[in-house]
Amino acid sequence: MRFDVVTLHPEMLVPFSSEGILRGAQDKDLIAIHLHDLRLFSSDGAGLVDDRPFGGGAGMVMRPEPFMQCLDLIRRESGRRPYTVLLSAQGVLFTQEIAKNLAQTGALTLLCGRYEGVDERVAARCDLELSIGDFVLAGGELAAAVVVETVARMVPGVVGRHESAATDSFYSGPCLGYPQYTRPREFQGMEVPDILLSGDHEKIRRWREREAWRKTLRNRPDLVGLLSAPEGEPPL
Repeated sequence: MRFDVVTLHPEMLVPFSSEGILRGAQDKDLIAIHLHDLRLFSSDGAGLVDDRPFGGGAGMVMRPEPFMQCLDLIRRESGRRPYTVLLSAQGVLFTQEIAKNLAQTGALTLLCGRYEGVDERVAARCDLELSIGDFVLAGGELAAAVVVETVARMVPGVVGRHESAATDSFYSGPCLGYPQYTRPREFQGMEVPDILLSGDHEKIRRWREREAWRKTLRNRPDLVGLLSAPEGEPPL
């Protein structure tokens, strides 16, 4: 799968895209990550990509021309029209379900905004406007990193065992993951639950479902109305 990230600060994303599972996935040619410096597509020769907003107001707005020229280059290089996403606090909220759908596109381009935002005509040319949360960042670079890693994990072979991704929080619906334990069996007076050492896989499965439900109720009660309790278990 191909990822293209258009940004004013590609250097911010170089270390992120060069380590961990993303580096391994690129070494195996499972994914390719291309970073594009938006200033190189400025038409004024000075690298300026922003201007004052029509109608007045504070701050500066990113101009449409550099984004469009960069998108044209990406289309020529990739030989296809990639699915294009504008990262914006005004976008729809990013979810695991969206990540799974984006992983099916084969080619994903992420546009990183800055300043007071991006000219709305850029958004009109995108397939999706996406936000990673109800907060505001200085730019879209951190959001791009979140989206790239989340989507890349959905590409077959990127995560060593697909089961690891399939048991993540939100993978199979709006529910948090169950508690995990490893060695040592006892640590500072806290012990691993006996049921995880029982060898009874059905009891372990049911315990994990129940504890995932409890954790969701405790940490994300806003999700509870979207969930159904494990079969045979009363709502907590």
